[in-house]
Amino acid sequence: MVPDRKQKINPWEMVLAQIDKAEKRLECDPNMIEKLRYPERSLLVSVPVRMDDGRIKVFKGFRVQHSTIRGPAKGGIRYHPDVDLDEVTALAAWMTWKCAVMNIPFGGAKGGIQCEPSELSMGELERLTRRYTAEIFSFIGPDRDIPAPDVNTNAQVMAWMMDTYSMQVGHTVPGVVTGKPIAIGGSEGRSEATGLGVVFMVIEASKKLGLKLEGATAVVQGFGNVGSSAARSLFREGVKVIAISDKTGGYYCASGINPFELQRHFVANGTLKGFPGCDEITNEDIFALPCDILVPAALENVIHKGNADRVQARILAEGANGPVTPIADEILKEKGIFVIPDILANAGGVTVSYFEWVQDLQNYFWNEAEINNRLRQIMTAAFKKVISIAEEKNIDNRTAAQVLGIGRVVEALQLRGLYP
Repeated sequence: MVPDRKQKINPWEMVLAQIDKAEKRLECDPNMIEKLRYPERSLLVSVPVRMDDGRIKVFKGFRVQHSTIRGPAKGGIRYHPDVDLDEVTALAAWMTWKCAVMNIPFGGAKGGIQCEPSELSMGELERLTRRYTAEIFSFIGPDRDIPAPDVNTNAQVMAWMMDTYSMQVGHTVPGVVTGKPIAIGGSEGRSEATGLGVVFMVIEASKKLGLKLEGATAVVQGFGNVGSSAARSLFREGVKVIAISDKTGGYYCASGINPFELQRHFVANGTLKGFPGCDEITNEDIFALPCDILVPAALENVIHKGNADRVQARILAEGANGPVTPIADEILKEKGIFVIPDILANAGGVTVSYFEWVQDLQNYFWNEAEINNRLRQIMTAAFKKVISIAEEKNIDNRTAAQVLGIGRVVEALQLRGLYP
């Protein structure tokens, strides 16, 4: 049984529990499933950095490739004090399923460094990034493993990674990372892609449930790249965003929050705190607000058995990876909440990363309208496929998504065989 408590839960145990659940619905050789319970490669590196005061500080870094059976590994790099090997391994596995659900030719990877980036100067952050890139150099490449931004990393970090890799090989390699600035080979629409994809899935779910989005209410937990983008896209659809949170707490306004104005406040102040017209609530209380749409868009394990019964949403769209624990999943199912699982809901980022990679390899770039149209087509097709599996097998949406994703990986594994 996977532990379920308020303190940190081992996400790799969550992955193994999800594999066990999906395996019961898959008609395949169990030996193929067994291989997926282990990552292909795991790299632990020491990252020495000369700090601004002249001392040397050593950070711990990770890069895990869970599977390359369907193509090069793909996955973000996160900078966070709590990053550890189990978390990175779990995130790599979720990337494997996510790419397979979207039916794009990538496997899954993830990376991270144990650090608090807010405590680092820009120079220290650059030196940390470049040294980490040098340490994982032999692991990555445009036909091997393609990093991208994640928690506390951004386009600038990707630019440093691309430049460091390019200096090592002696020529410019834009395709080694995605999520770069547009000026050096990045893609239009990439920064908004994950949050926009969440909203594309909310639109499809609302059609399924007969929910009119104009005037519907939404709560967004987290105001990073995904949460802020999702809030803006929901607002454009006529949804009333009644609460948003960041690490300082939750901010509630019954009459609705304009996320564009909130973004300007956040840029000016570095926090949501003090935004006029909002009542401050706790990050726990935000999950209990009655709403039509709830988007957890921060870290994993935030909805657990201690608070799942307080959720009062019709649709829960997982903008974050692994925000709902397995036990909480069962509680939400009993409450009749329509869950759009992470490997479907937040796959917009990796899908547009795939578009960026393709554009870099071709040296031919598309406009934002074309990218968003392609994104919507791919995600809508994936949504319909997952729902059809859920209805056909009478299973929940998360298990259906994993049946689809894991099934596609297993199919590729069976066709390629086991070497030697």
